[in-house]
Amino acid sequence: MAELKDKIKIALDESRMLVLGTQILLGFQFRSAFEPAFEQLPKSSQYLKMFGLMILLVAITLIMAPGSYHRIVRAGSDAEDVHQFATTMMDVALIPFLVAFALDFYISLGRVLGTAAGLIGGASVALTCMVFWYGLGWLSRSRQDRRKKGQQVQHTPLKTKIDQALTEARVVLPGAQALLGFQLITMFMDGFDKLPNVSKFIHIGSLALIAVTMILLMTPAAYHRIAERGEDTKRVHQVASTFLMFAMITLPLGICGDVYVVMHKATQSVATSLTCASVALAIFYGTWFGFTAYRRSQIEQAEMKEE
Repeated sequence: MAELKDKIKIALDESRMLVLGTQILLGFQFRSAFEPAFEQLPKSSQYLKMFGLMILLVAITLIMAPGSYHRIVRAGSDAEDVHQFATTMMDVALIPFLVAFALDFYISLGRVLGTAAGLIGGASVALTCMVFWYGLGWLSRSRQDRRKKGQQVQHTPLKTKIDQALTEARVVLPGAQALLGFQLITMFMDGFDKLPNVSKFIHIGSLALIAVTMILLMTPAAYHRIAERGEDTKRVHQVASTFLMFAMITLPLGICGDVYVVMHKATQSVATSLTCASVALAIFYGTWFGFTAYRRSQIEQAEMKEE
């Protein structure tokens, strides 16, 4: 049996694999709204694209959630609930990713080959994802007796804490990279020039927030090299944890700013755009900070009762 610290490290590495897949689809979802062909799509397809964007943001929220849970609930220490939370989030996150993936195939193929071909393509992608992502795992699941392990915090070496904190930063980084690339290239597209000034300023504000996010996420590595010469110290862990948390504050703001811009371009409705951006922000902050703060409070109360 693998040690708990190794299981958590593997879970974080698997989160990185998932987020690398979602970042490509996220960049496509944002950029497609600025392409000339987008305006030629039927309104129903445009709205489906926007729905796919919102669904994909849910997937990204869940994939990145283990980092905030580990930092806030357990302060970087290893515990069985950290591994359970990471596993559950990845299992659930595949569902909205699957939906967004299938919708994009339906819309893209439907535009070229017709509605019937789009439906077949989208359904095929969804079915294939279900078989390989869920079916294969369920059929192969071990039938060994699995006793529930305790929820106590285990002693975690400083080296492991630093390694996990840097891995959690690498989980969040691809999402910021995908959005930063979209934001920069969008300003050179014809569709950007047609945006109202308010949307342009919001986009520029979002660009600044994502740039800050990138700087924050890359700071722990620079600090580790320059200040500590690669040595593992408590300060490195503190810096990595602090900057990761700040980055997870600025990243949703940058994402949701552009959600407003893209939604307004597709719907021409300020109310709808604000609602979608606000819902997305609530999902990000509610999952990353609201639930984790609640869970930490629960654990602290349970520990006080035991004493």
